[in-house]
Amino acid sequence: QVQLVESGGGVVQPGASLVLSCGASAWESKSYAMAWFRQPPGKEREFVASIGRGGYEIFYAAPVKGRFTISRDFAWNTGTLQLSNVETDDTATYYCYADPVKTAMALQRGPYLGSWGQGTQVTVSS
Repeated sequence: QVQLVESGGGVVQPGASLVLSCGASAWESKSYAMAWFRQPPGKEREFVASIGRGGYEIFYAAPVKGRFTISRDFAWNTGTLQLSNVETDDTATYYCYADPVKTAMALQRGPYLGSWGQGTQVTVSS
């Protein structure tokens, strides 16, 4: 298991942008598919986006497609989720996830036995 750490959450107004980052110490990130999930208040956790080990396979949930961008930096062993034009429905705790087995495509259906970060809160409010 890898201990992931997220950063970058906060309180923003609708239409704003922010960047969430995810990393860990002493890990080979290229061995893991990475994904972001979120849990809105009072709701179930849901898939947001995933990226494959090589950085080429990328998938997004329909509500965020065209507004969010997932990426990864192999030099720094980090993953990033850029949120643009945020909406109040984007308010949630966002979790970084890394999986050594599942593909980015498979993670659209949910996590498996990978590693989680502690979560970072994103609140969109006017």
